[in-house]
Amino acid sequence: MKHRIVGRRLDRTTSHRTAMFKNMVTSLIRHEKIVTTTPKAKELKRIADKAITMAKRGTPHARRLLNRDVKDVEVLVKLFGPIAERFKTRPGGYTRIIRVGRRAGDNADMSVIELVERTPAAEPEVETKGSKTKSKKAAE
Repeated sequence: MKHRIVGRRLDRTTSHRTAMFKNMVTSLIRHEKIVTTTPKAKELKRIADKAITMAKRGTPHARRLLNRDVKDVEVLVKLFGPIAERFKTRPGGYTRIIRVGRRAGDNADMSVIELVERTPAAEPEVETKGSKTKSKKAAE
């Protein structure tokens, strides 16, 4: 029986698994959205939510602890800056997993994991009749 065993092994050694999740957390924070297999996404959600919660503290100790997992300085600054501010009032659940189907090569179940409150992308230019190009808000 597997009492009190938490987490999936994902058919990897411990060092490979920890390195993979450190890279995935860094990528998720940098791009705010990544595509991966569903079991990896479910494990990544636990790690990413804990990292964002720690970043919300904003203490030097929290920064040192997260520096072990997020090695990229730009991503660490983004995590403690805009992302921590964005989720300041949110009590948890910073990521969402959306299933997107199966991978063509090996039929693996794929998912998109993304931050819940993503930064809005640049608004596309929309043309209206008889006028110059305007943004979507200006057209309304």
